[in-house]
Amino acid sequence: MAKLMKKSSIKAGLPPGSLIFVGDKRAGEAKVNVIDYDEDHFQEKKLKRIDECFVFKNKAPITWIDVDMVNETNIVEKLGECHVLHPLVLEDILNTDQRPKMEDYGEYLYIVVRMLTCSGKNGDIESEQLSLILGPNYLISFQEKEGDVFNPVRERLRANKGRIRKAGADYLAYCLLDAIVDNYFVVLENYGERIELLEEQLIVNPTPATLKALHTLKRDMIFLRKSVWPLREVIAGLEREGASLISDSTRLYMRDVYDHTIQVIDALETFRDILSGMLDIYLSSVSHKLNEVMKVLTIIATIFIPLTFIVGLYGMNFKHMPELEWYWGYPAVLLVMFIISLFMVAFFRKKKWI
Repeated sequence: MAKLMKKSSIKAGLPPGSLIFVGDKRAGEAKVNVIDYDEDHFQEKKLKRIDECFVFKNKAPITWIDVDMVNETNIVEKLGECHVLHPLVLEDILNTDQRPKMEDYGEYLYIVVRMLTCSGKNGDIESEQLSLILGPNYLISFQEKEGDVFNPVRERLRANKGRIRKAGADYLAYCLLDAIVDNYFVVLENYGERIELLEEQLIVNPTPATLKALHTLKRDMIFLRKSVWPLREVIAGLEREGASLISDSTRLYMRDVYDHTIQVIDALETFRDILSGMLDIYLSSVSHKLNEVMKVLTIIATIFIPLTFIVGLYGMNFKHMPELEWYWGYPAVLLVMFIISLFMVAFFRKKKWI
């Protein structure tokens, strides 16, 4: 259950707006990167102190402040004081078990999404919360750990490709959301290949290990659905006219992200249906294998029933039995038993029982 729910009980009884980190503590220090740009200007800096980014507040160019390792509460608190963020927003940033959502605070938008990646040899899914603060000319992103899916966006900013440096901070927010949703397809492709391999194993030779893998995939699909399904509401809210900081031109691009989100959700539902069907196939396969074993044992037992009867009959210790003194009695009984066995096997084959 660690993926589905994090320990939020440490905040029980505390007043609203209490700045306590809820999530997985990660080793290392927080890193703050700033990209300040417009159509003709570009500056990228790695800051050693959080107060170094305060000089970029209310500047004409667009400023993107990217904070990694959000578990340090003092950095979140100082940025909140600088940009006058609501205490409840700061609390939600530090609580990394948030549902994807969008909240409009007038002067800025608060957006929460889940960033999903595949890692390890088995392609296990990793999820981290990404919090975005979108202002008129700035964007602040808070990540749980170092490393993300935004390198293509950074390269476009450095190379001045497309309209990213000609548009406002809302278009930058769109680019980040688009990169996250596009990476969902990478995750789904990985799971699609795993489901296909598991389906082949299920048909050829289902084992308890197959059932374990199937159960793991079903849990991952539940987790993916929990992370992706609410995103549809978030993108729909940004697409509507109610979001004052999103320009009309950017709303058209948000509509495209919304379409991609629907495709991801449809693929998730398809995978869930396939996995449910695979569970039924597994149970049917196991039942079929058990039936085959029972059929073989039943046939063997049925063949030996008349043989056991004959052996039991001649095993009686009566003095006057017709064949006791017969010289060929023993071979004759064995021959009769052999003929009966052959007859029964031929009869079972005719009936297509074996």
